[in-house]
Amino acid sequence: MLGSSAVMTRTVSDSEVAPWHERGACSQQNPDAFFPEKGGSTREAKRICMTCAVRTDCLEYALATDERFGIWGGMSERERRRLKRLAS
Repeated sequence: MLGSSAVMTRTVSDSEVAPWHERGACSQQNPDAFFPEKGGSTREAKRICMTCAVRTDCLEYALATDERFGIWGGMSERERRRLKRLAS
């Protein structure tokens, strides 16, 4: 698991997004898989995330920017909230 205390304090600028995001396994996938409707499956998105070279960067970005929707770094909104609570 990530060193969550470092993740919580990091700030991310918009210019940092493009380099890692362009290398993401999701960049060539249907974005709908990463933003399922309420109650929809997250399985496909998480499977793709597990193969991604920038998964940690993606998760750190979502945590630092308090991303509230979608699968980021292989975690759902609920999983990211739980991780943040545990890090507090």
